[in-house]
Amino acid sequence: MNLFEYEITQHSADSFREMVYFCSPEGTCRLESIPRPQIQVMEKLLNERGRKGWELLQVSFGKDGILVFWKRMIIEENE
Repeated sequence: MNLFEYEITQHSADSFREMVYFCSPEGTCRLESIPRPQIQVMEKLLNERGRKGWELLQVSFGKDGILVFWKRMIIEENE
């Protein structure tokens, strides 16, 4: 049986100040023009965590920053 652990990390708006996710009052959501350096900040975060075995589950954007939800497999020890 596969076992997993989960982690939620917080990242300030200062790190992602130009990465804007816009939703209209009608609920239509789209990405605005995101500068390449901001994309590179997210790529670095994903690659660093991925090298440690974490898989991205979800990113939630808010006015103060983002929450990132991660999952990785736990190696089951035989008793």
